[in-house]
Amino acid sequence: MKFEQVSDHLNLQYVKGLLRANLSLLAILTSFIIISVATGQFSNYDTQLEYTATTSIIKSGLPYVETGYLINQPPLGFYIGALFLKCFGESYSAAANLVTLFGTTCIILVYKIGKLLYGKSTGLLAAALFALTPWHIVLSRSFLIDVQCLFFSLLYLLAGLLAIKKKSPKLFLLSGVIFGIAFLTKAFAVFMLIPLMLFYFYFGKINLKRVYLWICFFVPVIVFIFLWYQIISSQGFFAVFSHDDFNFTISRVVPSMFFVINYVLGTLGAFFLVAGVVSLLVSFLRRKNLGDIFVFDLICLATIVFVAGVNMFLALGLNLVCPYTNPIKYDYQSLPLICLLVASLVNKFYSFRHSVTSTGSKGDNLVSFIVIFGFVLIVLSLIQQILILNCYSLKDVIYFDMDNVICYSFDNLAVNGQLSFVLQWIGFIIFCLGILWIFKNGQKVLDKKF
Repeated sequence: MKFEQVSDHLNLQYVKGLLRANLSLLAILTSFIIISVATGQFSNYDTQLEYTATTSIIKSGLPYVETGYLINQPPLGFYIGALFLKCFGESYSAAANLVTLFGTTCIILVYKIGKLLYGKSTGLLAAALFALTPWHIVLSRSFLIDVQCLFFSLLYLLAGLLAIKKKSPKLFLLSGVIFGIAFLTKAFAVFMLIPLMLFYFYFGKINLKRVYLWICFFVPVIVFIFLWYQIISSQGFFAVFSHDDFNFTISRVVPSMFFVINYVLGTLGAFFLVAGVVSLLVSFLRRKNLGDIFVFDLICLATIVFVAGVNMFLALGLNLVCPYTNPIKYDYQSLPLICLLVASLVNKFYSFRHSVTSTGSKGDNLVSFIVIFGFVLIVLSLIQQILILNCYSLKDVIYFDMDNVICYSFDNLAVNGQLSFVLQWIGFIIFCLGILWIFKNGQKVLDKKF
C-alpha cells in the first residue's frame, strides 16, 4: 500500500513538474484557441471548393469539384478532412475545426524548432508571436489545406534538423518521407527545403555520401507523386506541375512592386516588421559575438527572401493574378521563420546584457538599447494584432487589399459581436501571462550551439 502511495506521489510530482515546465506553452495554446474561435469562421470561393472536394471523397472516393473534375491540388489534405468529417459530421464548421487543430499543432512545432535552434525562451516567444498573428488565425479558421501543409512542412523540417544535429541518416530519410506527405498535401511544402538544405550543407562536410543521402531524401516524394497522379487518378505524372493559378493573368491594374510588403504590413503591422529589421540589424552589428545564432538568422532571412521572391516573380515576372492577390497563401510558409527571426531578440538581449556587465563598453550599451527598443516594438505589435483581430471579429467580410481594384477576401460566418470582443481580450490576458512566464527565470544560454 505504501509503495502505491509513493508511486502515486511520484506520478503527481512528475505531472506538476511537466505542467510547470510547459506553462507558457499551454497558456499560448489556450489563448490561441480562445482568440481564434472568438474571431470567427471564414469562408470564400477557395474554401468552398476544397470543402466540396472533401465531401466528394466521402461519396465517391475521389476529390471531385462542382465541375465534375478532380480538384487541381494534391489530395492528402482532402482525405484527412474526409476522415475527420466522417467521424464528426459533414459540416463546414467541423471542417474548419480540423484546420484549427492543425493550426494549434503548428504553434507547438514552431516552439520545438525555435527551442532546438535558439533555446527555450526564444522558441516560446516565436510560438507566441506566430499564434497571435491575424495571418495564422484567419487561415486556421478557414477550410484551406495551407495549414495542414505548413504542419507537415514544419514537421519534416524539425525531423531534418534533429537528423543533422544527431548525424542520423535514418532520421533524415524519415524527414524525406514526411516531406513526401507534405508535398502530397500542397506543393508549397517545397519552401521548407530551403532552410533544411542550408542547414544540411552548412553543418556538415560536403562529400559524396552526404550528397547521395540528400538525393535519397527525394525518393519518397517521387513515389508518392507517381502513385497518385499516374496510378490512382490517371492524370499523368507531370500533372503535378499544372495548376489553375498559372492560367489567369493580371488585368485592369498595373501590379505594385510592393504588394508583398503591403500585405505583410496589413496583417502583421509595421511594429512587427520593424522589430524584424531591428533583430537583423543587431545580428549584423554583433555577428562575431552571436556564434551560430547569426547563422540561424541568415538562414531564416534567406528563406523569407526566397519565398517572397518566388511570389513576386510569379506576379510581376509572369503577370499571374493568383500569386498577386494571394500572398496570404503564397508567403505563409515564411511566417514561422519571420517569427523566429523577431524572437531571436531574446538571445541578443541576454547576450548583450552579459557583455555590458562584463565590459561596460559604450558600443555594447548602444546595441543593448537597440535590442530593448526591439522588445518595445514587439509589445506594440502584439497590442496592434489583437486590435486587428477585434476588427475582424466584427466584420462580415475581411479584405486583404493589394490595391483598390482587386483583392482577396473572406466572409466571416460566425460574427458574434460583443461576445467575440470579450473572449478575445480574455484570451489576450492569458496570452500575456504566458509571455511573462517565459521571462520569469531568464535564459541561461547566451550563445546557442547547434
